[in-house]
Amino acid sequence: MTITRDIPTTQAFRATPAQADRLQRILVDLVALHLHGKQAHWNIVGTNFRDLHLQLDELVDLARDASDTIAERMRALDAIPDARPETVAATTTLTTLGPDEIATDHAIVLVTGLINQTVATIRDVHDAVDSEDPTTADILHGVIHDLEKQAWMLSAENAAPRRR
Repeated sequence: MTITRDIPTTQAFRATPAQADRLQRILVDLVALHLHGKQAHWNIVGTNFRDLHLQLDELVDLARDASDTIAERMRALDAIPDARPETVAATTTLTTLGPDEIATDHAIVLVTGLINQTVATIRDVHDAVDSEDPTTADILHGVIHDLEKQAWMLSAENAAPRRR
């Protein structure tokens, strides 16, 4: 004798269209940050090249992992992520690095700015995300923490000690 049970096959919680749009904004900026990080990684020149080259790979890995986490959270909430190149290019809020070589000290400023722009997008939607789904907001907390740490570590390369 086979026993069958009625098991729900749909998500218990679904993102509203507004929530899906908020997460989409974060997704495209994280994908763009990943791509800009690689562009800088390949094209930096100058003092501390090797250290920055390796540090940019850390940032790239972080942005790639975070974008995957956001996209998978979207799918868990029955939203459809869109990170096609044309979508990312058309909708990211990040500025561009350009195609040329970049001096390491200037790359630090530019990439730190890109990180801060990405964090600004996340912070801009955070409260609305949190009001609809605190679990997703918890994910955003971790992404913000990790990105702000990267911005600090990068910007410290150009910093001078404060005098008291």
